[in-house]
Amino acid sequence: MLIQIHNFLSAFIHKFIVILATADPIVRSPIAVMLGAIPGALCRYYISQYFGQWFGTYFPFGTFFINLSGAFLMGAFVTYPLERSLASPDLRLLIAVGFLGSYTTFSTYALDTILLFQGGNLGLTLFYWLGSALLGIFGIILGRFATQKLLH
Repeated sequence: MLIQIHNFLSAFIHKFIVILATADPIVRSPIAVMLGAIPGALCRYYISQYFGQWFGTYFPFGTFFINLSGAFLMGAFVTYPLERSLASPDLRLLIAVGFLGSYTTFSTYALDTILLFQGGNLGLTLFYWLGSALLGIFGIILGRFATQKLLH
């Protein structure tokens, strides 16, 4: 499976480079996000499927793994290029927004929490950190309730 994912990602990155080399600068950003999002979403899907088969579905092992690995990858990706001044803005969009954004939004949530904390505003950091989780759960409950009321 890992070989299939690697081959798929390699083909997408190659196509990404070819497209970006010829693309108008105005459309480069959306193209980068799009080309990263497709393999990110597919990785999320297949990892979730395999974890469900391997460990069962009584706990969302796939999502748990995806959230943690996505946070790790986001931390590594935002650190390495900044430390080494390597990644182009298009490549950062492809990986951080496109791939990791569709792989897991948890990685962005974790990064945003750290950035708020580093900014020195503890109150805002706590509001975002806890509020996202608690209000997200409330949003699910409210959405389910509203939909059930509309359907019945």
